[in-house]
Formats: sequence, C-alpha cells, structure tokens
Amino acid sequence: MRLPLLLLALLSSSGFAKEATVESPNKKIKITISDHNTAPHYSISFNNKNVIENSSLGFEFKQQAAFDEGFTITNIASKQVNEQWQQPWGERQTVFDQHNEVAVTFSKPAPHGGTYTVRFRAFDSGVGFRYEVPKQTGFEQIEITKELTEFAITAADKATAWWIPARGWNRYEYVYNTTPLQDAALVHTPFTFKNADGVHISIHEAALVDYAGMVLNQRRPGTLQADLTPWSDGIAVKKSGAFNTPWRTVQIGEQAIDLINSDIILNLNEPNKLGDVSWVKPGKYVGIWWGMHINETTWGSGEKHGATTANTKYYMDFAAKYGFDGVLVEGWNIGWDGDWFFNGDVFSFTKPYDDFDIAELTRYGKQRGVQLIGHHETSGNVTNYRNQMEDAYALYEKSNVSQVKTGYVADGGNIKRIDENGIVRKEWHDGQFMVNEYLHSIKLAAKHKLSINTHEPIKDTGLRRTYPNWIAREGARGQEFNAWGTPPNPPEHIPMLAFTRMLAGPIDFTPGIFDMGFNGLGADTNRPQTTLAKQLALYVVMYSPIQMAADLPRNYLAKPDAFKFIQDVPTDWQQSIALAGEVGDYVVFARKERKRDNYSGNDWYLGAVTDEQARTIDIKLDFLETGTAFEAQIYRDGDNAQWENNPYDIKIEQRIVTAKDTLSLKLATSGGTAIRFKALQ
Repeated sequence: MRLPLLLLALLSSSGFAKEATVESPNKKIKITISDHNTAPHYSISFNNKNVIENSSLGFEFKQQAAFDEGFTITNIASKQVNEQWQQPWGERQTVFDQHNEVAVTFSKPAPHGGTYTVRFRAFDSGVGFRYEVPKQTGFEQIEITKELTEFAITAADKATAWWIPARGWNRYEYVYNTTPLQDAALVHTPFTFKNADGVHISIHEAALVDYAGMVLNQRRPGTLQADLTPWSDGIAVKKSGAFNTPWRTVQIGEQAIDLINSDIILNLNEPNKLGDVSWVKPGKYVGIWWGMHINETTWGSGEKHGATTANTKYYMDFAAKYGFDGVLVEGWNIGWDGDWFFNGDVFSFTKPYDDFDIAELTRYGKQRGVQLIGHHETSGNVTNYRNQMEDAYALYEKSNVSQVKTGYVADGGNIKRIDENGIVRKEWHDGQFMVNEYLHSIKLAAKHKLSINTHEPIKDTGLRRTYPNWIAREGARGQEFNAWGTPPNPPEHIPMLAFTRMLAGPIDFTPGIFDMGFNGLGADTNRPQTTLAKQLALYVVMYSPIQMAADLPRNYLAKPDAFKFIQDVPTDWQQSIALAGEVGDYVVFARKERKRDNYSGNDWYLGAVTDEQARTIDIKLDFLETGTAFEAQIYRDGDNAQWENNPYDIKIEQRIVTAKDTLSLKLATSGGTAIRFKALQ
C-alpha cells in the first residue's frame, strides 16, 4: 500500500536525484531527504517554513573512504506507528508513541563505496534520526574520525540560544548563557534556541549506547555540526561489524513549553530490558550531605566526621518520624582523607571508617523502616572502581541498600583508566569509553537489585526506559554550588534548566534548603538565591523519582508548616503538564500523583518559579478533573517576600477550587508557589 506520507520524486536539475519526504501525523513537520549532487542531505520544515535547511549526513573513517560524496538513494521503506506503553515510574504512567517513519538507504559502488541507512521518525513534537550501518565487506573494523551530521539553522543570525560550553573542565556544571545563536561555539546538548519566527527548537540525542557523546560545533555561522567526543587516542568511535548510532533529535514547538511536553527522547529508546523492576522504588530521602558543603562536617575522618554510626542513626530517626524512606551517607568509606579529588586510587568501596558500623546500621534501618542510600565516589578513577564494583554492589545488596549515588568528580578529559598494558589513559566523561563504563555499572547494579543515581554523569538520553534502574542523574550545576559556587546559581537557573538540561530526563538537584543565611543574606554571598516558597516549588518543577530534603533536620524543625509540603509531595506521577513558561524567565508545572504507597492517586500538585523578576501568572485549573472539588493548599511568597533580604516571607493558605477556576500566582523576585490540590470525596 502506498502511503501519502512518502514521496519519491525524480528531479532533472543535475542528472537523476531521488528525494523522499515524511510528515508528522499532524502534518506540521516535514522531513525531506535527498541525494542531490550525489551527496546525502536532509531538511526539516515546520508549519511550511524551513527550520533546518539542507544539511549534510555521513561519516569519515580513519581507514575507509568517507560516507559522503557519490552516495545515492537506493531504497526507501516507510511505516506508521500509533501505540502506547507504560513506565514503571516517571513523569507520566502512559506514554503515547505516534510517528511516521521513513528509512532511506544510501549506497556507492566499490571499490571506495559502501551502504548505510538513515532512519527518520517524524513526531508531532519533533524529529529523530539515526544511522544504521550493516555488516559489509571492507567495514569489519572501523574507526570513525568524524560524523558529518549537520543542523543548518534557518535565519540563524536572528535566533536566540541558551547554552553551556562543551569539553570544559567542569563537564556540564555551568551557568547557562543567553546569546545570539551565532555566538554559541562548542556546546552541549540539549541545545535550545528560538528562531526568528518564535519557534522553539532543541537539539539532543537519544539512546546513547556504545558511541561517543555528541556536542555541537558551530564552525560555519548558523551551521551546527555533530562533534563526537574522542578517545584519548583521538578516534571518535570504534566499532566492529554492523552498528546503529544514537538518534539525533530535533524537538520543535510553537511555544517553549511544547519542548517540555514532548516524549520524543523516551520513545526513541528501546523498551525495558530488565524484566520485573518492581524493586525500583521512587521515594524521598534525607542525608549526611549538606553539612559537608557548608563546613559543619567533613567527608574525611576526624572530629568533624559526618558519616558516623551515631549521626546516621539520628538521620534515620528523623526520616522514620517524618516519612522519608532513605538516608544518604557520604564519606563512610576509606579514601576521603587527604586530597581525595586527585587521589581516587585509594578509595575502598567495601571498607568503612571505624566509626561507621554498616552492619549495625543495616539492622537499625530495618527496625526503623529506613534504608541506607549508598554512595560511591570514584574521583574519576574508573579502573579502581571497576575492580571493586562487584564486591561493592554485593555488600550493598546484603546491607538492605536499594539505591546508590555514584560520583565521577574529575576535570573534563581527566577520567583515569588503566589500559590492557597497564598504561594510564585519560578520557572524557562523554567519550565512548565512559558511555560504556556508565552503562556497565547500571547493568551490574541491576543484578543486585540496585538503582543508580549518577553524578558527574554522561548526559541523559532516555536510557531509563531501557534500564529503569538508572533512576536519576545530575549533569547540571546543582544545589551544592549555592554553598560555595562563587557565584552561586542565579535566580534564572531553574527556569533555564527546565527548558534545557531537564529536557533530557530526571535531574537530582537536591532541593529544599530552608536556611538561606548560613553565609548571611544579601546578593553577594554564597547562598540559594531563592525564596523559601521557591525551594518548595522545586519539588514539582524539577522532576526526579528520588527527591532529597537536602537541608539539615534542625532547619526543617524550625519551619514545620513549610516542611509539611515536602512531607506531602510525591515523586512518582500519573501525569505531568508544563502549563506556562519562557526559557530562563519562569515555568509552571502541574503533576498528578500516581497511586503508590500512601498516595491515593487523586491529588494534583503545582509548582511555579520565576527568575529575578517578580511576576503574576494566571493559571487555569482546567487540568483538574471536572465534577470534583479540591482543597488547594497553597504555599506562596508573602506580600513582602524578595529573595535578597526577605526570603522567608511565606504565606500558607487554603481554598476550595474546581476545574472551572483560575488562580493568580503572585511570585516574588526569584520566588515561587507550591500547591497541593487535595481531592475532596
């Protein structure tokens, strides 16, 4: 049957060129693939206007001839997909996958030719495409030196971009820049920009497995080229036999929030490969963590050591009393003394300090109904970690641990591995070697029924669908920068992350700081540059299935009314909707709880945050179920709140609302609103 979504045309401008097109189900997005001038290209239009101009495809290799000039279309195959699937945990339980697909095969005769397929999928919210290289003579072993994929931006000189630099010393942990697109040189993805027509676009990748991470290099103004992070020997990707690349993704929306409400990244990943994952549990935790960042305690041993048996029991008691299911403990294992940042070879992942009795804490935690949350800091010395990983995970499994926070603190390009000849090699966090190393830890952890929360990670590309125990990642400038970052995260940081880093997947930001003045208030100290209400709103705005109440217990006990929201808010959702927002300015989310544990599945939550500008946002409550009344438990900025010198002014109030109502959210400077809509039966 011939599908209307596919067109194969013969053009006569320079010989016979073939062209294929595929449209999204709603026909707003159109992809055109051609071999005009015997070179593979593609372009993308949205609402009948190009957003990606004619852009190159292909590869260059160390040994073989390049996949570029002389390749023509030799086969086209298409299909339509309309299905749905269930997440074991996530922003929403049911994910709809509706797209049209065309697979275009390019070939060139021997002796300097070959064949490969580019598979394009057109969704209503964007595009995904990947390369599929079959097994073929002359390509048994290949080394890719360059991927030729381009994204030629229409009217790039009029576009605004939000970005962080790639291949810097601090990995992904930078404050975002807002510049003309042409000022963005070498940048990480997700890379978000707004074109001259006000269309919002974000370029990223999905299903990054056994391949180098892609950054974007703007060498020619307006043309972003895929730039693969290399091995220590300079090769980008090493492959044997047939292989597929990750999907290159282009999310497209008329509004900024359309990017957030897209499920392209998840839909381009393979289904769950782990089978029964009922042991992967969303939840909330507290931890021996923030005290180290504000210098009340230390990771290393001594008088101020934080990870002691007695201190951990205190946190377990607090967690049990106030409804948290875990206690993160950092600094429990041998190796933290001295300059651990540069001496990761000395870490032991099975030997605790003498003042940390892991067996006793396992017993005590079971008695209190609270688990230890494990922690492994590698300092980027991954061979040392790999050699101990099996024993370390076995110890945690025996110790009633179900979640592990792993850390790879090292400068970008300074990951230490020992090769097969015993020689030290230095790698990037997002090179092919580390892509595989991170995934190895996930697969091994699954055998021990452990979930992994990776810090200093490879960026998220939706692999949580395939490996649901990859429960969260960092990969951004987190809360700890507010303790010592100089400068700390600016007021726009959260509404910036919502449209950039958070498009990739769950983020372990560690919200909930209640004491803003540990270094004094004002604008010139290291401290969270937010109001108290904004810290509450982060639990709804910043999605993660595991959320930390990051502050010290005494600071929560000092503000019990505000702390109630953290106790109530769930971390697993039936549905999530971005309601309003602009990149770096503000964002509003509504999420409905999933029925799990003590949650009925009937309540909705709302979180709204703003940048340094105070603003009032009117939000229709039409996401609520009709015919049901809700008690809106509102935690908002007080009338005199402002982040610099009056962050604690918070108003807590209740009112009855329905789906017909509109709420006017008044946000202070760097302020927020958090609401629980409790369904009334």
